[in-house]
Amino acid sequence: MPKYVIEREIPGAGRLSAEELQAISQKSCGVLGNMGPRIQWIHSYVTDDKVYCFYIAQNEEQVRSTPVRADSPQTGSPR
Repeated sequence: MPKYVIEREIPGAGRLSAEELQAISQKSCGVLGNMGPRIQWIHSYVTDDKVYCFYIAQNEEQVRSTPVRADSPQTGSPR
């Protein structure tokens, strides 16, 4: 399956605690679990004001709907 990356703008992301980042991750993974086995989170990178999340998915539409369902808007297109 193809791999995708989503850029999420989260002001102050680089200053979030490990617990806060874990809560964001758990929320996103919960959304993925409800979407079924055809999309999988691989890993994420945190910068000062953004989080880059990498996924394996069947198609781009699955990845586009993930941040909306997690109430965490994406700022870039899946690549």
